[in-house]
This record gives sequence, C-alpha cells and structure tokens, in this order.
Amino acid sequence: MIRNYTDLFIDFDDTIYDTHGNAEIAIEEIFEHFNWKRYFKSVEEFATPYWSTNHELWDQYAKGEIERDYLIVERFRRPLSLGTTENGEHFAPTEEYCLEVSDYFLARCACKPGVVDNAHEVMKYLKDRGYRMHICSNGFHEVQYKKLTASKLLDYFDTIILSEDAGANKPSEAFFKYALAKTGAKKESTLMIGDNLSTDISGAKNAGIDTMYFNRKGVSQPTSEGVDYEIFSLRDIEGIL
Repeated sequence: MIRNYTDLFIDFDDTIYDTHGNAEIAIEEIFEHFNWKRYFKSVEEFATPYWSTNHELWDQYAKGEIERDYLIVERFRRPLSLGTTENGEHFAPTEEYCLEVSDYFLARCACKPGVVDNAHEVMKYLKDRGYRMHICSNGFHEVQYKKLTASKLLDYFDTIILSEDAGANKPSEAFFKYALAKTGAKKESTLMIGDNLSTDISGAKNAGIDTMYFNRKGVSQPTSEGVDYEIFSLRDIEGIL
C-alpha cells in the first residue's frame, strides 16, 4: 500500500543529474588541457583507474573514514601516478598539482547541463502534484549549486540539504535527522529517492524513512530489505506517486 507522502528527499548525483556522463566529458577536457598524452596512451588509460579510485574514495567519504580534502587530492594523485614519463618513470604529481587539476575539473563539471533521462519532465510532474521536494546530497556545497543552476533543476526544490551543511554524510542517521529538521518534514510522510543502496536507501531506512531505489543500470542483484519501491527509469515514478 502506497502511503500519502508529502515530502520527497531526492538524491542529486546520478539520480536526476547525469554526474557520470558530465564527468566523462570533463575528463576528456582536463586530459587535453593538462596534456596527459605525455603520460598515458589514451584518455581511457587514465579514466579507468580514475573511476575505480573515485568510487572507492567516495564510499570512504560517505562512511566518514576520510576528509573532503583527502578525497580531492587522492582521486587524481592515484590514477596520475600510473602514468609514465618519457624516461620510463612513473609520474609523481604533487599535492599542489592535484589541487590545480581538481579545481579545473570541478569547474568543468559544474557547468555541464546534462541530466538523467526525463529528469525535468518527472520533477515537473512531482512539483505539479504538490509534493514538497528536497535535494539530499553528499556533494560539495559550491559545486552542487552550480550544477543545479547549470542543469536548470534548482527551481523544482524547496530545500537543498548538503552533507557539509548537515555536518554528516549519508548514510548516517544524523544527516537524515538534520534533513527532517531543516525541511519540517515528518518521517512517516517522507520518501527518499536515490540510486545508491548504501548511502540513500539503507541510510534513509535506518532513519525510519521509506525508500525508492532507482536501479538506473538495471543491475540484477538482491535488493536490500530497506527498499520499499524499485524503479528502473525516472518515468516509473509517475506510476507510483
């Protein structure tokens, strides 16, 4: 039985904003800008370890195991260290260099407008249905607002809840307590929509909030007990809410 929800907590990255797709474009841009063909045979040779490292670090960041500054440097230092110089030695990027790369990368990412398929149509549908809508994201404050503006998604939302403001990351219960307090939402009439079973789904369920898992990649896997609804495209939301 579907509850009468009034508030929707919606994850941003790769739920409604095509973070991965936009970042892939930005990676090509930084590869060319910093002339990394000196160290790698192709963009893919850098991008493959970058994505692996980035996923690992964001998982650690969500769990509170590492700080933001460490993530920013390491997600570039590690894959860049696999590059080879003309002398046949591994490239050894400094922290200052990695920060320069990160600044350029984030600036390129933040201006990209790409959204997940049907994001605008479904957000408008939900807004027109009278739901109060709130972004709940672990993303960096200055970057998320730029991406929300570039993608023209900002105006759909009543509140933007970011982990840096909450003082805690998803999936911690502290994040969701902050989100409920900030929005004035009641947990029994709130639904969390997100693409990450750990940060979005388990985190919300542990806080007593119903969940909708966006299985965007259509991965065949046993879903956690915390999933109340599962969707495979944003359009599926219209058949539920």
